[in-house]
Amino acid sequence: MAKLRWIRHEDMAIDTRASVRREEYLDYMTFQANDRPLLTELFGPLVGLKEEWESQGATPKELDFTAFEFRAPLIGHLPVRTGWMGPDRYESIEETEDHHLYRDGIGRLMKLYKGRATIPLPLEYPVRTMDDWLAIKGEFEFTDERLAEDWRKAAADHLAAGRAVMVNMPGAFAAPRELMGDEAVCLAYYDQPELLHDMIDTFRQTTCRVLDVVSREVQVDILFVHEDMAGKSGPLAGPQHVREFFAPYYCTVWEMLSDRGARLFEQDSDGDMRPVVEAFLDAGINVMFPCEPAAGMDIVRLRERYGRRLAFSGGIDKHVLRGTRDEIVAELEYKIPPMVATGGCVLGLDHRIPNGTPLDNYRFYIAKAWEIINREAAKL
Repeated sequence: MAKLRWIRHEDMAIDTRASVRREEYLDYMTFQANDRPLLTELFGPLVGLKEEWESQGATPKELDFTAFEFRAPLIGHLPVRTGWMGPDRYESIEETEDHHLYRDGIGRLMKLYKGRATIPLPLEYPVRTMDDWLAIKGEFEFTDERLAEDWRKAAADHLAAGRAVMVNMPGAFAAPRELMGDEAVCLAYYDQPELLHDMIDTFRQTTCRVLDVVSREVQVDILFVHEDMAGKSGPLAGPQHVREFFAPYYCTVWEMLSDRGARLFEQDSDGDMRPVVEAFLDAGINVMFPCEPAAGMDIVRLRERYGRRLAFSGGIDKHVLRGTRDEIVAELEYKIPPMVATGGCVLGLDHRIPNGTPLDNYRFYIAKAWEIINREAAKL
């Protein structure tokens, strides 16, 4: 295999030239207006795709994606911290041409396979018992350092530039998973529920204290939570777990922010989330992404079922781009018209562009998508 030039996570960054201003985006995603449909890339390429495209004649602008037409929202994050605030425990243990073995900032043993991934594989986790959690719990509790950066100026700059203002909260599944691992979290719902309740209640208290200060002084538009709690076979927590463990946390934070004018509560999770969509809607979520078709997340059927209760980003099958042009057209003709007609969907691929996607297919996909979008938008 030829040596890869773009191997780091940051090398996969792309430029979508975001241009859709705050009010237009917020109105569009809350079904208040439907004037201009949106299309973008949510994540960019996988490792190795840029080299493939370069060998197929890609221009520099195609490799950074500025050659492609997108209509993406302007979003600005606030520099406040609601999650881990502990010391950086990073330690490099072993590095070879094939992999890098190290302890990350929170003490996990991680293995990164070079040239095959930009996200490392966790091998060991710092929390197994309540005592382990109590030893580091203080690093998740509130301190003034969480508000140390100039978030007031950042908010003013974002609003002046037309960017919607976003804040983050730790995931009720994702944050414990980072400390314990998937299997341990799933077992803890039954074997150590008091541990998960204490973790999540700590996240709730800290997040509320941080965002209470922020939202009293500046306008927050979007609350974002990263969960990544599902695969093709379904979510790793069921509706009853969402209602018991997630909902009190989600509802407390969202009610505070929505009462102060926040309009979008976005959740990022891969996989099949259908069994828990209703429970998350009840907890305040009103945007989900990336909506993977291979896992059954069909945005057309989801829109038919949930209507204006749920907006989306993504939803277009990334794997179709490795097929024929007829298959690409069939996917776009199925997904785009109903989304353009109803609004509330930032169209895009359902995750990173996979290796083996021909550059000509991607060029065709973007051109055909806009052809269909413009045709359907003329009917509005």
